[in-house]
Amino acid sequence: MITLTDTASTKVKELLAQEGQDGLMLRVAVRPGGCSGFSYEMFFDSEKDSDDLLAEQAGVPVVVDPSSAQLLTGATLDYKDGLQGAGFAIDNPNAQKTCGCGQSFS
Repeated sequence: MITLTDTASTKVKELLAQEGQDGLMLRVAVRPGGCSGFSYEMFFDSEKDSDDLLAEQAGVPVVVDPSSAQLLTGATLDYKDGLQGAGFAIDNPNAQKTCGCGQSFS
């Protein structure tokens, strides 16, 4: 499963609070596509399939489907806010190459 840094957990909690809906989870997935073969997808989800993996990290429920979990083992989700812009970034040791946008890997 993917690990959230403290900064990412704090930002996700802020975003969940803004949504104002109980029962939301952060879903992290890997989908075919993008410049390098696979792309990351993150969104809030209120549904969990029976085979999904669920882990709570620093108060944030994170759900990942089994196929994505294999590709995200050892990965870290971070949030950066700086002069170059703000956003989430995934550091994935399983990625052999990434594209310039940082959203696609193989």
